[in-house]
Amino acid sequence: MIAFFLLAFAIAWSMWALAGRFTDGAALSATGQIILLIGVFGPGISAMLLSAMKGGSAEAKALFGQIGRFRVPARYYAFAVAFLAAVKLTAAVLIRLSTGAWPAFGTEPIAIIIGTLFVSTWTQAGEELGWRAYALPPLATRMGLGPASIVIGVIWAVWHLPLFYAPYSNTYGQSFPLYLLQVVAISIAMGWLYWRTQGSLLLVMLFHAAINNTANIVPSRLEGATDAMSLHASTVGWTTVALLWAAAAYFLYSMRGVRSVGA
Repeated sequence: MIAFFLLAFAIAWSMWALAGRFTDGAALSATGQIILLIGVFGPGISAMLLSAMKGGSAEAKALFGQIGRFRVPARYYAFAVAFLAAVKLTAAVLIRLSTGAWPAFGTEPIAIIIGTLFVSTWTQAGEELGWRAYALPPLATRMGLGPASIVIGVIWAVWHLPLFYAPYSNTYGQSFPLYLLQVVAISIAMGWLYWRTQGSLLLVMLFHAAINNTANIVPSRLEGATDAMSLHASTVGWTTVALLWAAAAYFLYSMRGVRSVGA
């Protein structure tokens, strides 16, 4: 397991550092974007490689085959798509009630968000083959699904850390402590979804894509931020994290005593 984490970090961090050499101002060139994407696929590449080394093509195919587990109740598809959007909209309502003013809302059309979701879901295999399919089950066997989801969440957040110092990234200068809290709470929710769908990697990939695509329905980004280790973040950001952890508390309670995905 340590080999997996080291390899996932090595691929991502080296590729992201290299991508920074291919910029046009603060934006990545086409070559830089490709290199960045290779880094994003680091966990999946590592998982497939180590699975093949350990159990040959059969084990690698079994890992990849989790993407094909699509026969799950419709309510889990709805949960995967709508979870963060519901959290964001609830945060907006709470801010309206407490301050008397609505926070800023995103301007991207819903049709674009939904259309992008169908495409971006498949790219999430680059991460989820590693975090959820490869790493989570053995950790859950050792320490329980809830604690394992927390551990994966911390590692997953730290894996993103270089992007908080990369001028080409949309997380540049944002609060990493806030992000850490957010990602751990999301990891708990993903662990719960993975368990409830009997190890459907497709649903976790859909969830991950929806998180990325609906986050800016009510944007949390703090413009002008430059200190990644600061606790200074937007009201939307902190309200979102509080709501995510309220949900995470329920998921952790539901997963108590669970030590395998199919339990």
